[in-house]
Amino acid sequence: MASLDTTPSLVATNALQSIPFGSIIGAPLSACIEAQAKAAKTSWEFIKEVGLTDTKDGGKQAIYVSFEFRQNGRSTTLSVPLLTIVPIPYLAIKDIDISFKASISASASTSKTTHSSLEVGASIKVEGGVNLGIAHSKMEMSASISSKKDSTATRDSKYSVEYTMDVNVKAGQDDMPAGMAKVLEILNQSIETVDRKGEMSVSEQNVRLVEGLGSTYVTYKNPDGYYESQKIEVFERIDGKTQANKSPDCEVTPDDIGALCVFKKAGFYLMKAGDTQSLVFVT
Repeated sequence: MASLDTTPSLVATNALQSIPFGSIIGAPLSACIEAQAKAAKTSWEFIKEVGLTDTKDGGKQAIYVSFEFRQNGRSTTLSVPLLTIVPIPYLAIKDIDISFKASISASASTSKTTHSSLEVGASIKVEGGVNLGIAHSKMEMSASISSKKDSTATRDSKYSVEYTMDVNVKAGQDDMPAGMAKVLEILNQSIETVDRKGEMSVSEQNVRLVEGLGSTYVTYKNPDGYYESQKIEVFERIDGKTQANKSPDCEVTPDDIGALCVFKKAGFYLMKAGDTQSLVFVT
C-alpha cells in the first residue's frame, strides 16, 4: 500500500504559521491612531489660525468680529468671538471593523501499480524404431520461457495559501472636548453690544457733600468694548460753560474698570472720556 506524502501539508501549515498576523491586524489600527492624531492636530491648527491671534507678550487672544447695526435709534456694534460662530472640525474615528480570513489547502496522492508475469513451457518428444536391420531413432524436444513485468507509479502534491482582509473605518464629527466647550461658553458670555461712540456709566449724577466731600464712580468703555479708566476726565462748568482745564476740586482715582471721582466743592461737573460725556450735579 502506497504511503501518503505529507510534504504539502507541512508546507501549507508552515505557510499559515508564517503569515504576519501582527502586521496585518496591527497596521490598520496604527494607521487609524495616526489619522486620529492628525485630525486632532488639524483641529488645533484651525482654532489657532482662524479664531486666535498673537499678543505682544507671546500669548493668544480671541479674534472678535464686529457687526454694526441700529438699536434704539443709535448706531451699535455687536462684538462676537469668531470661534462661537464657525464650526470647529472635531473628526474622530468611531468604529474600526477588521475582517480577516486565511484559507490553507493541501493535498497529496501517491499511486503505484506493479504487474509481473512469468510463463515457462517445455515439451519433449522421443521416437524410436528399427528399420531393415538397421537401428533408427528420432527424438524431438522443445522449450519456451516468457517473462513480463509492468510497473506504474504516480505522485501528486498540491497546496495553496490564501488570505483576505477587509477593513471598514467609520468616522464622524465628535463631541466637543469639555475644555473647549467651557471656553466657548465663556466666549458666548462675552458677546455684547457697544455704542459706536463708546459708553460711559456714572453711579451717582446727584452727589451730596458730606463733611465737605462727595463721590461718584464712573466707568468708560471704548468703541471696541474695553474699559479705559485712564481716559476719564472731570471738568467744572461755570455759568453754563465748561472750563478748559481739569477741575482742581475733583480728585480722580482710576482702577482697572473705572475711576472714583471725589468732589470737594458744590457745583456742576462734566465727566468726559473719548466721545462720551455725562453731567454730575454736586450739592
